[in-house]
Amino acid sequence: MNKIVYFQCPTGISGDMCLGALVSLGVPVEYLIEKLNGLGIEREYELKAELVQRNGQQATKVHVDLVDHHHHHHDHEHTHHHGRHLPEIEQMILQAGLPPRAEAWSLAVFRQLAVAEGAVHGISPEKVHFHEVGAVDAIVDIVGTCLGLDWLGIESNEEGLPLLYCSAFPTGGGTVRAAHGQMAVPVPAVLKLWEMRGCPVYSNGIERELVTPTGAAIATTLAREFGSPPPIAIKKVGLGAGTINLPIPNILRLWLGESAILESNLSDYQDTSAYLETISVLETQIDDLNPQAIGYVFEALFAAGALDVFTQAIAMKKSRPGILLTVICHPENLLSCEAVIFRETTTLGIRRTNQQRAILPREIQQVETEYGQVRVKVAWKERSLEKVIANVQPEYEDCAELARKHNIPWREVQRLALQNWYLTKTKSE
Repeated sequence: MNKIVYFQCPTGISGDMCLGALVSLGVPVEYLIEKLNGLGIEREYELKAELVQRNGQQATKVHVDLVDHHHHHHDHEHTHHHGRHLPEIEQMILQAGLPPRAEAWSLAVFRQLAVAEGAVHGISPEKVHFHEVGAVDAIVDIVGTCLGLDWLGIESNEEGLPLLYCSAFPTGGGTVRAAHGQMAVPVPAVLKLWEMRGCPVYSNGIERELVTPTGAAIATTLAREFGSPPPIAIKKVGLGAGTINLPIPNILRLWLGESAILESNLSDYQDTSAYLETISVLETQIDDLNPQAIGYVFEALFAAGALDVFTQAIAMKKSRPGILLTVICHPENLLSCEAVIFRETTTLGIRRTNQQRAILPREIQQVETEYGQVRVKVAWKERSLEKVIANVQPEYEDCAELARKHNIPWREVQRLALQNWYLTKTKSE
């Protein structure tokens, strides 16, 4: 089962709220400190967690207390800590000996934050200056959060990002004091991060800074999708407290769960015969279209990326005979398939649904016959790591072409292709 985490942010998100929620889920503070010490900043901060009340609810507050080294000013060792740039922070992370996933995720979050800050100021990400306080704070928050997610065993997807989802963000409001004076909330870096990922936002009427740049960078870099929770079975909920008291409890809630639906990623499911993917289904009924047009619609839909198209005869209002047209496609081809139906038929409305379909892993293999090459689609089930062939299907078009060319029955070409496939199969074993 895949471990998945959902960030629910009714009062926004900040780096220390992430840390609090992760500690609340069981990540040991000692573990975080031990791993963070590899960054070489252990003299600059202290990390501690405590249980606090927010509007009568208990949550975990993590404090990142910066140690004041101002009396060290003559001590050259500390002068370079008055602000860091992205390349320097990346170097620190790479040299810290972090677990591989925590390292990769931390680098990705910092890069995203620097890209957003750079875009705001009109400079390259490499030139972005993380101010002294901000730098240590952001490093502890970001690397600590990535360490925590890794410790919990959140899986990675194909791109190496965690299986992490996040709710829509409350915008907050009002102004905050910053290095450059007063700024409107959400601050420019947060708005830029939302824009980069097209995040859904709403106002909950609270005129405070609710989403910080660090919190936004963590969420927008690591989350796969924003909005409602994915289908999961909730196993544990972590509660991370924010600093200030708000009209509603200032708590970030991390739902740790297991996926109720398999990811379409075979490598994780050694023992399942099928894996699930999401497909879109379009359907519309048509009662006044020339039947010849239907053939053309089929071709056009396949050209637009449809996986399957079929019709059924139906009786419609006023007892008219009609057809029900159904199109199955991947969600990314939904709009182009819909456009074809509107363009080529008389329909005025198309229903759309998303469904899960279980599909067997399959591959195309080439088979030689005495008449020429035929592609064969091979699907298999997996049983305790062994592949069991479930279905072998020669490609219709290849067989048809050879049958026409050599003037022999289609069935004969199809039979030969299957026969030769089984022959080469048994030889290779």
